[in-house]
Amino acid sequence: MRWLILTSSTGTGHNMRADSLRQWSERVFGGAVETRVHATLENTHRLYRFGVGLYNFIQRNCPRLHHLYFNYLEIAGMHRRGARIMGGDRFSALVREWRPSRVISVHAHTNHGFFDLAHAALGGADRPRCITYCGELYGGYGFSRHWANPRADGFIGATAETCAAAAAVGTPAPAIFNGGFLLRPRFYEPEAGIERDADTLAAGLGLDRSVFTLLLNTGLAGANNHLPILRHLAASGRRLQVIALCGGNDETRRRIEAFAQRHPRLAIRTLGHTEKMPGLMRLASVVVARPGTGATSESILLGAPLIHNGIGGVMPQELITVQYCRFHACARFGSTPRDIAREALFLLDNPRELAAQRARLLAARPPGRPEDICRWIAGRGCVRPDDPAAESGV
Repeated sequence: MRWLILTSSTGTGHNMRADSLRQWSERVFGGAVETRVHATLENTHRLYRFGVGLYNFIQRNCPRLHHLYFNYLEIAGMHRRGARIMGGDRFSALVREWRPSRVISVHAHTNHGFFDLAHAALGGADRPRCITYCGELYGGYGFSRHWANPRADGFIGATAETCAAAAAVGTPAPAIFNGGFLLRPRFYEPEAGIERDADTLAAGLGLDRSVFTLLLNTGLAGANNHLPILRHLAASGRRLQVIALCGGNDETRRRIEAFAQRHPRLAIRTLGHTEKMPGLMRLASVVVARPGTGATSESILLGAPLIHNGIGGVMPQELITVQYCRFHACARFGSTPRDIAREALFLLDNPRELAAQRARLLAARPPGRPEDICRWIAGRGCVRPDDPAAESGV
């Protein structure tokens, strides 16, 4: 069996989920399932590649402008019909050549027209089942109308709220599966292993696990905000430990390290790209991150207290994550560096609230595991609700 996973590099969450699905399918099925991750928009037409770049430019520099871009894309519907997709022949050729039995989209703009092209490229007994995995956490404004395709073979939602949003636009109930989060396998390791990783990281970074520690997460825009937050923390005069994730932003990393030398009461450590996020999040007392689905889902799964970084405005796609966390009362929010520092110091001074937030995060975890998602894709969940096989449980 072959699975073609459709993604695009708008933000970081879609590619993370695509890679997670690849890793979990290997764990569950071994060599019985062959996967291929395809950056669909970027590799179909140069206009779509430009659109991906524009999306990321706005997110890095002025997230609030995404309200314009998001609503334009909602109305334009450039990928709603296969016949309208520019460069669609290139995608169709890939499907004919690789002949997948499952086409799985993890991106809002690859659920309609690209499914049409896949069905047209391979018909009859070779017709691939087309399924969406949606990692969004909540419905309403910010939940793209392009996520749910009632004509698809299945819709997997990360939460009950996401599944309800798909049902509201006509997705048949038998085609909907509440599968839970789709994160990389290391986030599902036993608690004892994650604790050992946290101890190892603390020793390697020269940090004291008994001291309040802030993890400044990064993404496309996160590292840009680290220094303003650190300035407000330093002005408080409080003794804190801070781990600043800088990704590939070497200039920001150098500036933070220079700042750390001038402010010794803050024990600041910088890291570039890392594969040790579960241990780092367990080491941290509080995580500061943009309200994207990836970092938020990780915090919920691990019970890592979270402050959403809303500096520069909140994108529509982030707004629904904030709404989910407000509904479950499981995250705090700061719209300025001063706000974020104030929220962090509040949690430092109120350990009971910190413990309560941990408990609310764990209570907000949806049911399901990635193994369930993989089995649903491979089995009965891929049968269309109007297919006679659905009644027989095949």
